[in-house]
Formats: sequence, C-alpha cells, structure tokens
Amino acid sequence: MSLSSLYLAWLEDLPPRLNGVKKTRGLSLAMDDGVILKTDHYAPRSEGPHPTILMRLPYGRRGFGPIAEAYAERGFHVVIQACRGTEQSGGEFDPFANERSEGLATLRWIEEQPWFDGRIGLTGPSYLGYAQWAISDALPPVAAMATKVTTSNFRPVVFPSGAFHLNLWLSWVQVIEGLRKRPLATAARMFSGDIERRTDRAAAILPLIEADKAAVGHKIPFWRYWFEHSIGNDAFWTDLDHSHRLSESTPPVHFISGWYDFMLDPLLADYSRLVALGHTPYLTIGTWFHVAEELQRDNLRETLIWMRAKLMGDSSGLRQRPVRLHISGRDEWHEFDHYPPGPPAPQILRITGPGTLGQSGSSTGSDIYRYDPADPTPNLGGAIFAFTGAGAVDQAPLESRTDTLTYTGPVLTADLTIIGQPSVSIAARAALPHADFFARLSDVGPDGVSRNICDGFIRLTPETPRRTDGSWHLTLPLHATAHSFRPGHRLRLLIASGAHPRYARNMGTDEHISIATVMRSNDIEVLHEGTALTLPTFDLD
Repeated sequence: MSLSSLYLAWLEDLPPRLNGVKKTRGLSLAMDDGVILKTDHYAPRSEGPHPTILMRLPYGRRGFGPIAEAYAERGFHVVIQACRGTEQSGGEFDPFANERSEGLATLRWIEEQPWFDGRIGLTGPSYLGYAQWAISDALPPVAAMATKVTTSNFRPVVFPSGAFHLNLWLSWVQVIEGLRKRPLATAARMFSGDIERRTDRAAAILPLIEADKAAVGHKIPFWRYWFEHSIGNDAFWTDLDHSHRLSESTPPVHFISGWYDFMLDPLLADYSRLVALGHTPYLTIGTWFHVAEELQRDNLRETLIWMRAKLMGDSSGLRQRPVRLHISGRDEWHEFDHYPPGPPAPQILRITGPGTLGQSGSSTGSDIYRYDPADPTPNLGGAIFAFTGAGAVDQAPLESRTDTLTYTGPVLTADLTIIGQPSVSIAARAALPHADFFARLSDVGPDGVSRNICDGFIRLTPETPRRTDGSWHLTLPLHATAHSFRPGHRLRLLIASGAHPRYARNMGTDEHISIATVMRSNDIEVLHEGTALTLPTFDLD
C-alpha cells in the first residue's frame, strides 16, 4: 500500500483493502503498425479470478497510479496505458485518431493474458472516457463503463455552436505537452494559474494558427492540421464520432459530470440515447467543473461501487435510484428515477423595461451595444477548461462593461428551482451579418453579488435566416443545470456578443478562422419584444 492510495482510500471512504498489489510497469505493447505503447499492470496479490479495469490516457501513467492501486487493492486487475505519442509511448499524438484501433489491440492483448477472466470495466474522465466509447461495441459480454465529463462525439466540443473552443484547446495543448516533457513544472503551473495566463496571451495572437507557438513555444502538428482540415469538413469527423456505437448491447454505463463542465450537454445526449434504447444508465451530476478535485480523483468510490455491482455481482453499495443530482442554491443532493425528473412547468420571463425582467408583457423598446473584436467581450467563469477561474464567480466585471446588456427580475418571495436546460429567445439586428450571441443566467443574492448559473452561445453567418425587417429571431439553449433561486434572490439575464477566449472571437468578416487578421466592429440591437428567458421549473417540496 502506498501513501497515495492510502490517502485516496481515506478521502473517498473506500471499502476496506482486500489484498496487496503487484505492480508491473513499462510493459511494451506493440500496435498493428509496430509502434510501442507503454503499459502498466497492477495485479491483486490474492487468488483469483479477478475482473479487469482498463484506462487508456494521454496524461501520463504515474498520475493515475494511486487510483489503479486503490482498485487493485480491492480485487481488480488494472491496466493503464499511455496513448500513442504521449509519455514514453512511441509514435506521434494525433488526438482521437488512434483510440479505436489501439484500444482494440489492447483489448486483444488483455484477452490473451492468463489472469484475464472475461470480465472488464472501462473507466476514466475526459479523454479517457472518449477512449472508452471508441471500443464500447467490442467488449465481452460481462463488461461495464464509467464515463466521466466526456462524450462519444467531440465535434460539438471542439466547435460549439459553430465557433472554435479556443480556451479549451490552447489550455489542453499546454497540459499535453507539459506532462510529456516537464510533468512537475506543469503541475505547478496548473495550481498557480499560469496555464490560464498563457492561454489568454496566446488567444490574442493573430492569425490563430500561430497561437500554438505562443502557448507552448513551438508548432503543434495536430493544431495546424485541425485548422486546415477539420473546420466545416464532415468527413474529418466521421471516423472520430463514436456515438453510433451506443446501442442495445452497450454495457451498463455510469455517467458522471458537473453542472459547470463544458462537455455536460454532449454527455447528457449520450445518456438520453441509451435511455431511448431501453437502458437504465446511472447518472451523477455535481456542482463541479471539468477539473474539479472530486472529478480528478476519478470519483473513485462511485466507480468502485459500480464495477463491483456490474462485474462482481455485489450491489450492496449501489443506490436504488439511478439519477443523483446536486441542486446548487440549496446545496442538496436529490435522487430521481429519470433525468429530467419529469415534465417541467415552464416559466417565461420577458424584458419589461430598461434592464428589467418580469412575467408581464414585453416592452416595445430596444437596447444597443457595440462589439469590438479588438477588445472582445471576455469570458468570466462558467463551464470552461481551467484549473483556476471556472464555475460560479462574481459577474460584476462582466456586467459593468458597455458591450453587455443585463436584465434583472424582481426579488423572489419563494423558491424557484430549475432542472434541465433553460433557453433564451433573442430578437436582434446587427450592422454586420457575422455576429455572435452569448446569453447567461445568473443568481443575484441579497448582497447584490451576481453569480453565473448557466449560459449558451451561437454564431451567426450571412446564411442565418432573417425576418423581413432584417432581424434575427434566435433560440439559445443554455447548458443544463439544477439550481434553486432562494427567497430574497433575483434572476439576471446577460446578453453579449462574445466570451473570449472561451470562444474564438468573431472577427466580423468572411476570412477563414485560421488566417483571419482583419477586425470589424459590429453594432448590435436587441429588441425587447421577442426576447425572453424560459425556465424548466420543478417543485422539489
């Protein structure tokens, strides 16, 4: 037992340790083209049979070693493998491209081992979850999955609503490159906020194809390849989309995510697809962001309970109701049979006057602002890939800008609970046909502090349909949430035309995003009539 696995066991309140562990590190697994992937095997020091857990990752094996050891101490063989081109594995890292073929090759190797007894579980967050989906249709009959803050299809993650997810990819390349070359220094940069500061500096570089050098000091082959081949190219994504592998025969899945995770909505799409196919997947969502500590510990206890239930037939720790949601505002966990819990009672708030929301009829006025890509409206908190600054934060710096609009509802006299996806209807006009709209719902406390709950984004082009008066009438789904606005609080809707560098700024021209350098300001008019906030409300009492 290592100090790290002992600490994890205490932190996660794990079941007692059953056995010691034999560690075999640095195994060399040859892929079909001869490239060697470095692999570690953690084996229980006790008589079998024992099921196997597989994790394939691009972040380095040692960082996940304590998790593997904790599983192995409780009766599982554990295999951890560094993806191609990461850590000491050979080849060049090409995100998503090789996880199907090399995941299958690794499965074949596991199946040939004398200690493999036919039972296998796949687990891990983010990229590790995508690697699970890539081979989910090739698992043996007794199998289980625990997919966390991830999705089977990364296209809407890379290009949400038609924009480029700039913050994610500039930050992620720093993590991938840093863990490969200087893991300890990179870990320090995560905690210090240096990843985010360098992302901000790199995001200001134009043209964007050169931003990789500002982020990591040299060219990144896949960054440039993606700019040249992936944008607007359906064929590029065909082999990388594994959503078609979700089927009637998909093994039992436990989905785990956070209300401030940028992959939450695609994950919920995977969950809904399995429900529609007749499955009863488990779903756990906390008020977490993508790299929150709870998620980075791999939700070890939840996964261990799930794997024991589905691979060992021990359901003693498994909760009865499959859906468990944290309701922010109340700071309470609630369990349900389904997500959403049932049909919501929609509540609609409209703009009733300058800066105000209400349930009465709309005002006939409008509000204007200028969006300037040379001083783009910044992102502040929310569902972003960041080690510092993600989640719910004070929105005052954003709401005080002249390129944002805010509308605030009356003081609540009773709880208002929403579960699911709010949406914002926006009626607007703009001087230029290239425009973005960003909408955010916040909770304003009695102290006047406004904290973001959820948001949505859409990018418009000259092809976006307009009405005869030249206006757009748009619907922006906000990302899913579960939140109670308490008595004494108010709801606030913010509307802007950017959230930089979360989304690559709209330059206002037809230039390709990879080479664009010309910037044109855009005058935006938001019409009160036709702009509204729709809330999926539930009564929890």
